[in-house]
Amino acid sequence: MNHNPSRRLFIKELGTATLAIAVLGPLGACATSPLSKTTPGTGRNTIPGPTASSSTSAGGASIADVHRVNMGFVSAYLLVRGTEVAVVDTGVGGGSRDIVQALATVGLGWGNVGHVIVTHRHGDHAGSLPPVMAGATEATAYAGEADISGISSPRPITALFDGDEVFGMTTIHTPGHTRGHMSVFDPAGQFLIAGDALRGTGVGADTVNGIAGPAPDFTPDMDDAIASVKKLSELNPEQIYFGHGEPVTANAAFALKAFLATL
Repeated sequence: MNHNPSRRLFIKELGTATLAIAVLGPLGACATSPLSKTTPGTGRNTIPGPTASSSTSAGGASIADVHRVNMGFVSAYLLVRGTEVAVVDTGVGGGSRDIVQALATVGLGWGNVGHVIVTHRHGDHAGSLPPVMAGATEATAYAGEADISGISSPRPITALFDGDEVFGMTTIHTPGHTRGHMSVFDPAGQFLIAGDALRGTGVGADTVNGIAGPAPDFTPDMDDAIASVKKLSELNPEQIYFGHGEPVTANAAFALKAFLATL
């Protein structure tokens, strides 16, 4: 693999769409809220989003709809533009049923899924990757390079590096919880899907303004994990969505910096 940071792989031209945030629990969706624009990252690969689009953001950048697939213990996410979808994380074994149900809720199915991003190798995030890939027969799977060997997949997994772009999202290398942990940031919408680099409200007494760090018992390198929290805070996200816990959908940048000050 060419590790030149300027290398980019263009599959098709990035489309544009309007944004809404919808939280899908076991029975449906909640209200929506708009997001705004920031500057994209630059990485080794660019695997842009769909060609079909309905409109643009104020700055002309593409913004995805985010749908939380709440599995109770853990959450996965659907990123939707028009009729094309990227899935972030797959939950534990059996989680594919929740994902296909969430797809149906927004009028889509496995055939609309072109990308499946796994934030890290742990079974509560990658456990349903095999059935998800079996259903989404045209999808490409992605994970951080250092975690790929620990993830089971029926098809090869594309290695992600810091600053790569998939479906218009910038991938952020956030090691600590695992060596290859990746978070996903929408530079147009300024929302962050943090995987287990952060946790949300309801996961423990260490939550500050709705945010906690990765679980210490399952994070072998807390020094790297804290450095990753600092790195994420520099993105100034407007919303943060977690693998565990409730999302922070207002004043997230302030909340994250307040949490960082406690470390």
